[in-house]
Amino acid sequence: MGSKERTTVEQRWVLGLTAVGSVVVALDALVVAAALTTIRQDLGASIEQLEWTVNAYSLSFAMLLMTAAAIGDRWGRRRTFAAGLALFSVASVACALATSVPWLIAARTFQGVGAAVVMPLAMGLLGAAFPPERRGWAIGIFSGLTGLAVLSGPMLGGAVTEGLAWQWIFWINVPVGAIAIPLVLRKIPESRGAARRVDLRGAALISLAVLGIVWGVVRGEATGWAGLEVIGSFVLGALLLSAFLAWERRAPQPMVPLSYFRSRAFSAGNAAGFFLTAALFGAVFFLAQYMQAVFGSGPMKAGLQLLPWTATLFLVAPISGRLVDKIGERPLVVTGLGLQAAGMFWISRVAYGSVEYSELVLPLIVAGCGVSMAMPATQSASVGALPREAVGIASGIYTMMRQLGGVVGVAVLAAVFAAAGGYESPTTGFTRVLAGCGVLSLLGAFAGLGIAVRRSPTPGAPVARREPVGESA
Repeated sequence: MGSKERTTVEQRWVLGLTAVGSVVVALDALVVAAALTTIRQDLGASIEQLEWTVNAYSLSFAMLLMTAAAIGDRWGRRRTFAAGLALFSVASVACALATSVPWLIAARTFQGVGAAVVMPLAMGLLGAAFPPERRGWAIGIFSGLTGLAVLSGPMLGGAVTEGLAWQWIFWINVPVGAIAIPLVLRKIPESRGAARRVDLRGAALISLAVLGIVWGVVRGEATGWAGLEVIGSFVLGALLLSAFLAWERRAPQPMVPLSYFRSRAFSAGNAAGFFLTAALFGAVFFLAQYMQAVFGSGPMKAGLQLLPWTATLFLVAPISGRLVDKIGERPLVVTGLGLQAAGMFWISRVAYGSVEYSELVLPLIVAGCGVSMAMPATQSASVGALPREAVGIASGIYTMMRQLGGVVGVAVLAAVFAAAGGYESPTTGFTRVLAGCGVLSLLGAFAGLGIAVRRSPTPGAPVARREPVGESA
């Protein structure tokens, strides 16, 4: 009898509704990529403002994810999940109604807060609804749908922008939320986790620290890297980061248990995931604009032109997931990120002069195969490095690090683009940015070398069973 036949009606509702929440959250991480050129022209946005339309979402998502998970465990996962969907839907309305870039950035920030509530609570509800022997099957479907949303984001965003208007990439969230929220409250049973103290001080410190550092990177080109604003932002960010680390060492229930990072595999996996996502988000941010600026493609065509890169997730990621248990994570992480680096350097080389789109297809495939190979392995290395009882917090830390990687990647590469002339000299700017994606990928590959070679467990030693953990954007 198949897994589907053994699934109860209630479990199917849980799986379907949590997947819906995950899909809309994952879509909105990158759905604006193909619409960035249209938003820039419509609202008169600068490169700095465009990157904040992406980073405001990712930053609030990353910073509040762990706090939202703790609140859900205490107040009830179903109720908190529904509240997250409601906030996400209201923020989507605000995004669609934006008439200026600051308005859009503020609305995207609140969207990210809603996403930070939805994603970890979706995983918690799944874990509560399915027994351990069937949890892998459920999370596999959940992860597949989430991955589909990530790779289809630029294409869907381009289609909606070209067919309707860029505002509709946000309007489509509203009916989804309006239908899903009452169903969540009726069809999903309430569940709670172990009561954990919410580390609000830790969340505030790390949020302000990252904001200070990212602000310095974003403002560096505009105000001067030696200016008071930029240096002050970096110094303040570093001081707040030090305060965060000091607090987490003595907090009774820290948001990020620093003892976890004593595991070399956990630290290396998170570092590799950070650089992987930095390169990935940076490439998506600029490649969709490159297709429109250089080839004159419309938003929809630009999204379709990225398919040789993004569609490899369907073919390569499942194979990589199966290979993890056979050969270990390190070969897949190092090789995968090496391939992504090679593809990005190749594209930057080809794109420097007069180029036809056909010349980009093969390097896009190489880069796509690389990131699809490395993505499941980085997650397995970080989450699987800790005991089973820590898998929830480990997954949250990994997701947070990935989102932070996306923020840093977009910020750093946007600074590179602006330094190379920005939209006044797009070819030079885009090629340097793509080379920067290659550098970030190489840093991830070097980090992956720190992942321990898989060894057989010592007789009598406890073994932490690896359970699939859903990917999020």
